[in-house]
Amino acid sequence: MAPVRFPRTVLAICSGFALGIACAQTDYESERRALVEQLREDSRRAGEYGAPPLSDRTLAVLGQVPRHELVPEDQKRYAYENRPLPIGAGQTISQPYIVALMTDLAQVTKDDVVLEIGTGSGYQAAVLAGLARHVYTIEIVEVLGERAAKTLASLGYCNVTTRVGDGYKGWPDQAPFDAILVTAAPEEIPQPLIDQLAVGGRLVVPVGAEHAVQTLKVLTKQEQGALQVKDVIAVRFVPLTRDGD
Repeated sequence: MAPVRFPRTVLAICSGFALGIACAQTDYESERRALVEQLREDSRRAGEYGAPPLSDRTLAVLGQVPRHELVPEDQKRYAYENRPLPIGAGQTISQPYIVALMTDLAQVTKDDVVLEIGTGSGYQAAVLAGLARHVYTIEIVEVLGERAAKTLASLGYCNVTTRVGDGYKGWPDQAPFDAILVTAAPEEIPQPLIDQLAVGGRLVVPVGAEHAVQTLKVLTKQEQGALQVKDVIAVRFVPLTRDGD
């Protein structure tokens, strides 16, 4: 059979289409690299106010997580800007700097089992999955929890287990946890989360009322259940809601 010969105009269109796809993919990669460099600079500035520096290890993971796949379609263009974004149901995805900071404060290692309260879009869970052995994550808003579960699975995050439920109660069946991150602010730290923290484990949680000053805290459980508490920086998170709220 003689080879099929396409008109030059068709070839040009096809080539342009393929190039467009490649450019779009490259743009996301370059945007992630630019975000990581911005976070390095933000970390240096935040250090002047007492915030700990962001680690290269955490920044490397952020440079691999496709945040644009974890936000609504109309927010993709803003995915690699260092700011929170709406994800529906009155909830937001945290800005990458806060995600990186909370991850660093949790001091996650490759052998750790981590609990996240407030899955949201799944972005924080995806970052943790790049560092931990396994991540358990709970979302109280059903539509968000189900969407995040599908997205994380489609992206190949096999070491993340999701659940829709009341995060205040934690996940006792899988406790104790080496680290627990709470991505919404309770007015008081939930006792079940403290109980489910392993000795030597770290609980990273913003604490405070919705319209008051909130403080990002790190609680480290010591022998005999004693807690070492450290205040890090002032933050602003959506409130931690419970069943019936």
